[in-house]
Order: sequence, then C-alpha cells, then structure tokens
Amino acid sequence: MSLKTLSIIIPAFNESATIDTVLKRVRAAAIPDWKKQIIVVDDGSTDGTRQKLKKWEKTVKVVYKKKNEGKGTAVTEGFRHVTGDIILIQDADLEYSPDDYPVLLEPFKNKQVDVVYGSRFLGPHLSTMFVYAQGNKFVTFLTNLLYNTNITDMETGYKAFRRKVIDGMKIVAKSFEFEPEVTAKLLKAGYQIYEVPISYFGRKFSEGKKLTWKDGVIAVWVLFKNRIS
Repeated sequence: MSLKTLSIIIPAFNESATIDTVLKRVRAAAIPDWKKQIIVVDDGSTDGTRQKLKKWEKTVKVVYKKKNEGKGTAVTEGFRHVTGDIILIQDADLEYSPDDYPVLLEPFKNKQVDVVYGSRFLGPHLSTMFVYAQGNKFVTFLTNLLYNTNITDMETGYKAFRRKVIDGMKIVAKSFEFEPEVTAKLLKAGYQIYEVPISYFGRKFSEGKKLTWKDGVIAVWVLFKNRIS
C-alpha cells in the first residue's frame, strides 16, 4: 500500500487541561503506511489553550479563530486546510482514543467505503449518563427512520471521510449540530456509512463536557430540516 495522508482536524475550545496530551497521543498514534497532517482549530479559547498551542506551531498546523462560534465552524475551518486523502475529526478532550485510528482507517482499503463512523455503542466504553445515552440513541433512531439507514451512533465524534466526500459540501452548522447535518447530507447524497467499534471514555459535565439536552433538540430539528429541504 502506497503512503497516504490522513488529515486530522482537532477543534478545540477551552481544553487547556487536555490539549497537550491529545496532541502527543495523536502524533504518537501508530498507523503504518500513512503520514499525518494535524490541524488544530482553536475556537476562541480563553482558558490558556491558545498559549499551550503556541509551542506546537512548528509540528502541527494551528489555526486561531478570533471568537468562539462552535464546533461546526471550527471543523469547517479545518476543512479549508486539509491536504490528505482521508479526513478524520478528533475531539480535543480525552473521550476518544487515537489508538483507534487503525480500526477507523482499515475499511478504506475497500474502494466501496467512503465514510467511516466509530461507534461508541459497539465498542468498550465507560458507563455514561443514562439520559445522555438515551438521547444519543433517540437521535440515531430518528436518523435511521428519516434516511433509511441502520447505524448505531450518529452523534459520534469519530467521523472519517474520503476527501472527495466533503469537497463541495456546504455545511452551515455552527455548533454541535454539525453531527446531524453532515450525517444527513452524506446520506442524502447516497453515501453509506461503515461503522466500526471504538473505545470511549465519556466525561461528566463537571469534567468539562459541553453537549447538553438543548443540542439534542437542535439535532432533531436539523435532521427533519435536511430531510425535507
């Protein structure tokens, strides 16, 4: 297999406690036959994350947004800088492990696979908050119902795509509604999602988790809106 490039986009907002560890683990992740392009998009952090990123500028691509606008805007900004064959989204906390990169990339050896999602519900994971888990399962069920698919984890933070899939796709999401919007647009475009099990170490809200029940309501709206538009 010839050497290919994996573009890893890391949206970050106020993750000073974890950003160094995440970048060390991403750089150290062993993925034979691949080289890595690492893009960190700081979404207007105010907690010292920016200062920590300064020392990484020689080894990774760092983009600083002037103000906080949300994960969706950070990811789409990252899309503008990718050069790789495959694009992978990596959160800046420690919920998702770069050790799973080989599992996420393996399906792309098959030319029929264009999109890979890492499912938290198929793999080993810490027990998470009950309401949060049920909310995830509900929006995934709604995705399956509206778009005639059969996935287990629509909201997963581990999404990987062939670059051609994203080129030309217009994403309007500013925050966490990026997840349902990109999923809806992929499915409407006729792409099938290949799921693989990943490990997951979910945070509590007291540990910095930012997703709330309001984002679940927005996800439902985004799924319906994109279905009928």
